[in-house]
Amino acid sequence: MARTIHFTEYGGPEVLHVVDAPAPSAEAGQVRVAVRAAGVNPVDSKIMQGFMRAVMPLDLPAGLGSDVAGVVEQVGPGVTALHVGDEVMGSSLSPALSEYALADPANLIIKPPEVSWEVAGSVAGAGGTAWSVLDRLQVRAGDTLLVHAAAGGVGTFAVQLAVARGARVIGTASERNFEYLQSIGAEPVRYGDGLLERVRALAPLGVDAVLDASGRGEIPLSIELAGGPERVLTLVAFDAADKGIQVFAGGTGDERGPALREIVSLIQEGSLSVPIWRTFPLEETAAALQESSAGHLRGKIVVVP
Repeated sequence: MARTIHFTEYGGPEVLHVVDAPAPSAEAGQVRVAVRAAGVNPVDSKIMQGFMRAVMPLDLPAGLGSDVAGVVEQVGPGVTALHVGDEVMGSSLSPALSEYALADPANLIIKPPEVSWEVAGSVAGAGGTAWSVLDRLQVRAGDTLLVHAAAGGVGTFAVQLAVARGARVIGTASERNFEYLQSIGAEPVRYGDGLLERVRALAPLGVDAVLDASGRGEIPLSIELAGGPERVLTLVAFDAADKGIQVFAGGTGDERGPALREIVSLIQEGSLSVPIWRTFPLEETAAALQESSAGHLRGKIVVVP
C-alpha cells in the first residue's frame, strides 16, 4: 500500500485527503518511482478546483502533481535506460503527490548527487515550460526579452535561461522583488500604470520578444514594444489569441529531456538557482496548495513524502 493524495469532488484545499491505496505497478515502457520530493505548481490548484476540467477531464477520485524526484523501484518490460536504484528527476505519468508514482523514462533524467531532492522535484513543470517558451520565442544572444511576472515560478526560470543564452532581460514585478530579480540577472520594472513608459526608458527601441506569465492585461503594450505580435507569447491570457500572439498550452514530451538536461547543467555550473520557498510533508499537502494559491511566492513549494 502507498499513501497518496486524492480528492473525490472539486473544491478548495479542504477536499484533499491522504488515503492508503495499492502502489501502482509499472507496465511496459514505464518505471515506478519511490517519491522523495514533488513540486507544487499553480496548475495543481486549478485542477483541484475544477477550472481545468474542460481541457483536462478527470474521473474522480483523482490525484495531483507531476513534478517528481525519487528512486526507481520497479522497471516495466522493455525499459533499458533506467534500472532499479537509479535516482531520477522529471515528470510523472501518475499523480506525484504520493509515495509512489509511475513515469515514462523519456521524461526522466538521472539526478546528479549535488542536486538536492527538493530542487530536483521542482524543475520539470516551471523549468520545462520556460525552456519551451524561449525556444518558441527564438530568444538568442543579443536579444532583449521582456518577462511579465518575472519573479514567479516560470518567470524565474525564463530569466535565468535567457541570460544564459546571452539575452538581456527586463522583468516586471513588485518593488519588493527588485533585488531578487537583479540577483538572477534581470533589470526590474514595476508593473501597473505607466509600464509602457518605464520599459521604454530602459529600451527606447523596444524589445525583441515578450513572455507574459502575468495575465494582468499587458498584451497590447507588449505587442507595441515588440513591434508586432509574432514574438509575444502568453501562458495565461488565452482570450488574447485573436491578437496574433502565441498562446502556450504545453510543450511536447520530446522537449522534456533536453530541457531538464540544460537546466541541470546550469544548476551544476552555478548559473541557475532554484529557490525553495517551503517544504511540506504529504499529510500537509492541503496547506501547501493553499499557500501556492495565495501567490506572491519567491520560490518553489515542495511536498516531501
